[in-house]
Parts: sequence; C-alpha cells; structure tokens
Amino acid sequence: MNIIETLAKEFELKVGQVEATVGLIDDGNTIPFIARYRKEVTGSLDDTVLRNLDERLKYLRNLETRKEEVRSLIEAQGKLTDEIVEALNKAQILTEVEDIYRPYKPKRATRASIAREKGLEPLAQLIMEQRDAYEKDLLEIAAEYINTENEDPKKHVKTAEDALNGAKDIIAEDISDNADFRKSIRALTHNHGTVVSKQAKDEDSVYSSYYDYSESVRKIPSHRVLAINRGEKEEFLKVSVTVDSEIILNFLFSKIIKNTNSPAKEHIASAIVDSYDRLIQPSVEREIRTALFDEASEGAIKLFSDNLKHLLMQAPLKGKTVLGYDPGYRTGCKLAVVDKTGKVIDTAVIYPTKPREDIEGSAKKVTALITKYDVDVVAIGNGTASKESEIFIAGVLKSLNSDKKYIMVSEAGASVYSASKLGAEEFPDFDVTQRSAVSIARRLQDPLAELVKIDPKSIGVGQYQHDMKQARLDEALGGVVEDCVNRIGVDINTASYSLLSYISGINMACAKNIVKYREANGEFAKREQLLNVPKIGAKAYQQCAGFLRVPDSNEILDNTGVHPESYEAAKKLLAKFDYTLESVGSGLSDIRAKCAKYGTKKLAEELEIGEPTLLDIIGELEKPGRDVRDSLPLPILRDDVLSMEDLKDGMIMTGTVRNVIDFGAFIDIGVHQDGLVHVSEISEKFIKHPSEALSVGDIVTVKIKGVDLNKKRISLTMKL
Repeated sequence: MNIIETLAKEFELKVGQVEATVGLIDDGNTIPFIARYRKEVTGSLDDTVLRNLDERLKYLRNLETRKEEVRSLIEAQGKLTDEIVEALNKAQILTEVEDIYRPYKPKRATRASIAREKGLEPLAQLIMEQRDAYEKDLLEIAAEYINTENEDPKKHVKTAEDALNGAKDIIAEDISDNADFRKSIRALTHNHGTVVSKQAKDEDSVYSSYYDYSESVRKIPSHRVLAINRGEKEEFLKVSVTVDSEIILNFLFSKIIKNTNSPAKEHIASAIVDSYDRLIQPSVEREIRTALFDEASEGAIKLFSDNLKHLLMQAPLKGKTVLGYDPGYRTGCKLAVVDKTGKVIDTAVIYPTKPREDIEGSAKKVTALITKYDVDVVAIGNGTASKESEIFIAGVLKSLNSDKKYIMVSEAGASVYSASKLGAEEFPDFDVTQRSAVSIARRLQDPLAELVKIDPKSIGVGQYQHDMKQARLDEALGGVVEDCVNRIGVDINTASYSLLSYISGINMACAKNIVKYREANGEFAKREQLLNVPKIGAKAYQQCAGFLRVPDSNEILDNTGVHPESYEAAKKLLAKFDYTLESVGSGLSDIRAKCAKYGTKKLAEELEIGEPTLLDIIGELEKPGRDVRDSLPLPILRDDVLSMEDLKDGMIMTGTVRNVIDFGAFIDIGVHQDGLVHVSEISEKFIKHPSEALSVGDIVTVKIKGVDLNKKRISLTMKL
C-alpha cells in the first residue's frame, strides 16, 4: 500500500500536498502550528482535517506494520505463499489481516488440533475431495484410522464414528479459518442481522424501553447502541445479534459443496453447520458488536468534541466584576467576588436556604458585597439549591433598584477542579466550595481559561462518555482544547500553567517552568525571553511563540499572532505603505484595502512569503491582540425568575443551547430545568442530526410545546 496515495484519495487531496503535510508531522510539528503557520505547505488545511489525516496516517502505518509482522510469522512457519502475500497486500483493515493470520496463529488445544494429532487430517482431505464415489463406504474408510495402541491415550481413535467426527472437526475449523468466508459472513450478518435486547432483571429501570427490543444492525443509531451496551453492563439487559442462519448456511453450502452427488456431501454439510454454530457465529457476533460500539463511540466522541469546542469558544464576559455564587444547604452558599482581571478580592458564606433560611442576614451581606465592589453580574451555579438561590438573588437585585443582572452557570466540573491539586495550589487557604464559587465566576468571565483546568470529560457536554474507550476520548478532547487555546492565543504573563500546557509545543513541565520563571524574574518583556526558560529550546520556541502574547512588549508584534519568523516580512509590509510600528497598536483598519489594491500575490512575492501568510499578517495588523470570540453573542443575563409552573404551551422563549445529543438538544430557557427540542422539531427542513443546525452556546428562540411538572420535562420546538 502506498500510504501517501491512499490518504490523498481518501481526503480528496493532491499527492504532493499530502506528502508535504506528512513530512511536517514527521518532523515533530504540532497540528496547531502546521494549521496556522504552514499554510503554503499544506494548502491551507484546517486543524480538523489535519487531525483526521494524522489519525488516519497512524492507522495505515500500524496496518502496514502488522502486515509485515504477519508475513514474517507465517514465513517462519514455512507456509508463506504468493496467494497469502497478495491477500495481505490487498487487506484494507486490521480485521482482514487478522483473518488471514487466523489459520497460522498458535491456538490452544481445539477439537481440530486434537484430531490432527490423532492423524485424521488425511481423512478430512479425502472427504473434501468430494469424489463421485469412493472405493469403500466412508465409514469403512474411517475405520482404517482406528488406533488404540498409541502410548498417549489422548491420541486414541476408538471407533470409525470417532474418526469421522474428528475429520469433520478439522473441516469445521478450516472453514472457520477461511478469511474470505469470514469477510462475507461478516457482511451478510451486518446487512441482514438484528440487534436484540431482552429484560435480564425482573425490575423496572431506565432501560425498560429496551426490555423487548430489536432493530436492524444496519439501521440502529449510535445512541441506542451505547444505551443498550450500558444496560447490558449494568445487568438489566441481555443483548445479542441474530441473523437467519439459512442466509449464512446457504452461502457456505454454495461455496464449499462442489459435488452434490458425492457420498461426502452429508458429512461436509454437517461440518459446515457445526463450523458456523460453534466457531463462526459467536466470533462474528462479537466482531459485529465491537464494530457497532466502535462506530457509535467515534460518533459520540465527534459530537462531544464539537460540543466542547463551542463551549470553550463561547464569548467571554470581559470587563465585568462578577460575584460567584456556589449554592448549598447545610454548609451554606459560598460567595467569591472576582474583579475584572479574574483576581479574587473577597469571599463570604451566607445561609439563605434550609435549614437556617437566614434570608435577611444573607441579603445584607450580598448587598454589601455588590455595593462595595460594584459587582456587575452574579453568576449562580446550577447545582444543589440553585433554584432557591436564584429566587433569593433575583429578590436582592430587585431591591437594589439597579441594572445588575444574574446568570445561571453550569457547575459541571467545578467540584472536580475544586478538589484537584491545581485548585489547592491556586487557593490553598480556601475550602472546596469556596474554590467552586471562584470557578463559577471565572468561567463566566473567560470560559476557556477556566474550563481548561478541568478534565474535559467532566464538563458535561457529551453523552455516554464513561462508556467509550477512555484513551481515545482523552486524545480527541485534548486535541479540541489544544486547537481552541491556540486559536485564541494566550497572555504569557497572566495564563495559568494549565492553560499554557495546551499551547503548541509546550508540555506540562514547560508550562510550569514558564510560571516559575515569571514568578522569579517578573513579567516577560518580550517573546524571545521564552528561550531562557528551562526545557524550551529552538524547536519548542518555534512551535509556541506565535500563540503566546506579550501585551506590554516593546516589540508590538509580540502582541499579535504574527510569528517571529515573519517579523521581517511584516515590518517590510508596514514600510511599504508608510506605517510605523507604533501605529499598529491601535489597529490598521485600511491596510487590507491598500494591499488588495496593490495586489496580494505580487506583494507576497516581493516580501518572499506565501500569500496565505501575508493575508494572516494583514488580519493581525488590522486588529492586534484581537480575540476571535468577541464577535460571538454574549450570554443571556437575567433579572427575574421564571419557574416551570409559569410556562404555558405556545409561549415564545429565548434560550441558550447547553448540550447537543444524537436525538435533540437541551435548551436553557431560564427555568432551572433545561427543555428538550427533539431533532424533528429543530428545523422545517429535514436534518439527520441536531448538530447540522445547533451548537453549544447558540442563542435560540423556542416555543413551549409541552410541560410535564411531575417528570420535570419541558418539550420545545423551534418551528415557530
């Protein structure tokens, strides 16, 4: 297999383009760096395509490595043939390679291997010749293999029937080990099979809808596969894949039985049935279920990744002083005032909820904090006691007779951060709930900077994440966080080491060294100082420099996404149109028009850089230090409370998409309980998946379709 050509065909790219991109990956460049600063080489492939290509590259290389291993293992047995070599060369997936190796793979003792040890292989071969007639009856021929004189009793053949059965065991295993048969049977089972789940426990559960359920293997959606698997794992369900055995047996009969008039036919047919029932069917069922799970997992991981990306890229609420509010009952509600830069300036504990219900004293304390620090927004965690806390805060804000607002903030992962080593390092004198209040406030001010401190799996925008392959999930979500962090860029003088660790070329050790260097030597004055940080050499500096910002540097370009390797070109560009470096600080709103008028292609050639790099430089000079999230809609702030009891069918509401799943999306409409808009209610036109129309963080208009107070369910529609 030519891997480069295969990738080019699969991704519909030019061979040279793929070859150059693979070269960059092999040279140790990170995906964010390649996507941002090597556009001329890759043809401007974005980070998503690059990650998919990198993943596929690894798979194909592993495939080729395994082919070589199998080729060597079979050759060592002296059984390698041109046919096997050709089959290995044609194999497109690892399963096909393992099918080819199956007959040669060392096995534990099997009925067939025992029969071979008894010397019954010649009898099996004779049967498979399928002659029109044999010199004797096959049972008489089998009698010639009776042997009770061997020193090893395990090798005794006591009767002719034993000999025939042993020969059929050999035939059955040979059929099972045939790679072509297995490939076809797998396809037939996939196309004609059914996933069946039955009740395993005599009790009600969330899996009751699957107690007597079946669906085509070809059509079963990913979320049902994962739900059924979880139900089976928790022992509420018994799950199987069934297929009409006649479909498989007819296929095998047509391929194996060549002479229907042969006396051997009935023995071969018996071996075929045994081979399928005993050896092939259980194995193929496992393979089909594994394939369904892998496909469902990849779909769920993709959806999780997409949700996480949109969550991390939500617009920050900049320039606001926020009061973080972590609701609670017995231990009280913890408060943390965070200033406009994210610094904690005060904390407090109040008890407006049961059992104390000190509403008056709590109101005085909250009012004092809001007044003293001119708090703009109260961020309330949406966990335990959040409804009572929302009512309480809304009442306090109303009594202030001001324009102060509040917002409900997802607490997902806040407790994980609070109890983490990082949380303890940041706030060693705070208890867990106080840290949580800080996290709630900060994730409103800058979702990305705060959420990177939390394991992405704990952020709450996926489904069935605990049922997936954790290593694969971690890899995918880590890639999403890395892409988001590098897309926005990081202030090297304020970023936590957890945020810095996601920057291209910087691992956790380097990130901690940057913070230590900053603490020991003061703020970075320029990007070049990074080279003084332990473990950051020339290669790491090349990968990370363009993504780190130094706002107060004397080199104005240090606060842009212009890479140091392009500084000379950027300065020549400025001189070309009589701009000074000082003028860059406020942004050059007319530089794009001037470059377009001159001709960007001609200009790129003169500056000896690629046109994509030139366009990126222009974008950075237009708005130096810009945050790509600033153009996104801000979160919805509220000043009054609405409850489920207030909702009526037909009411039009504005809400925020909190989670997108396979069958719909959950929308926060400000009533403490998210509403569900089913995929069929999202658009007037047909869509296969909710993600085609909605993303986490979207602000949408919905209509109340139904409210079930007992089950606390709100049905929504976007068909207005």
